[in-house]
Order: sequence, then structure tokens, then C-alpha cells
Amino acid sequence: MLDVVLFGEDRAHHRIVGSLVQRLASESRIAVRMDWQNSRGGHGRTLRKYQRYLRELERMPLTPDLLVVATDANCLGLKRRIQEFSHAQAHIPTVLAIPDPHIERWLLLDGAAFKAALGRGCKAPDQKCSRDRYKRLLNEEIQAAGEEAYLDGIEYPEDIIEHMDLERAARADVSLQRFSGFTHRFSSLAIVVHIPR
Repeated sequence: MLDVVLFGEDRAHHRIVGSLVQRLASESRIAVRMDWQNSRGGHGRTLRKYQRYLRELERMPLTPDLLVVATDANCLGLKRRIQEFSHAQAHIPTVLAIPDPHIERWLLLDGAAFKAALGRGCKAPDQKCSRDRYKRLLNEEIQAAGEEAYLDGIEYPEDIIEHMDLERAARADVSLQRFSGFTHRFSSLAIVVHIPR
């Protein structure tokens, strides 16, 4: 059993990143136990909770096998978000999931997976920075497929991610490529992916 502690900004991070971790673990035939330390309150709260958790790690008798931190780049760029987390180094493998600019875009990258999950494909959106743009696009695509989007479109990540060709989707988005890049080492647990300085 792999113990994974996760931090995220909101429900979308919780559902999407949680689904990705579950899928990657399943493909590697590893059972995972996910412990979400934060999945609400935005970027600032995520960073503070992560930093506090790292301080508490020193006093913990048992530590997790992997930390996953999810926060949107929010038009500030991948490099800046990485730097914000580089000051708090963990002594255990840590993976950053930093969608650029927002996580909802990841669900729109593979039209075939979208079609398998919802019955109608979608076009991968361009990469523009605009608040709530990808949330709106995701809602529109779900409604065009004849479904309802009661939770800002995050009702369906498990179904979409189950069918997603991760390699193809990662080629369309550098931030997903960076996150999914650690998966090749997932099964061997040689995931020594430290936050770059």
C-alpha cells in the first residue's frame, strides 16, 4: 500500500488529481491510500498547509511514501509556481501538479476520452489566460454532450481520465507532461522527483 498525502486548491484539484493518481497507481498495480490535507481555500491556503505539514513531518513516527501538491499556475506561469514551493523542501518524494493556467483544461485535452466518457468529443482548447475560461469551456462541452454540469464540470473526471491517452494529452500540454512524467517511475517507487530549485 502506497501512502500518498495530497494538497490542492479546491474540489477540481481533489477530483482531477485524485483520479490521475488513482489511475497511475492502478496501471502500476499499486494500491494507494490517499490522504487529502487540503482541498479548499485556494493557492495561499494550499501553500501554507503544505509548509506546515513539512514542519510537522519531522515529528511524525510514520511518514507518507509520496507528497502531491496541486495548484493552478493562474496565468503567473509554471516557473513562478514551482519557485513558490521550492523553499519548502520535503525529504520524501514530492510531485507538483501545476496546471497552466487552470486544471479544467486537462479534462479537455483528449477529445476521444471525452467522447468515450460523455458520448461526444471535444476539441482541445488553446492555451489562453482568462479567469474561469476553462471552467466555462468544460461546462459548455458537457452540456453539448447532453449532460448536466452541476459542479462546474467536475462531475466526470474519473470517467474522462479512465479513457484518456495520457501520452497524447501530455504532448498537448507542458504542465500535464511535467506532472505525468513521474509516472514511468511510479511502479518501482523510485520516484525521486524533487521540486526543482
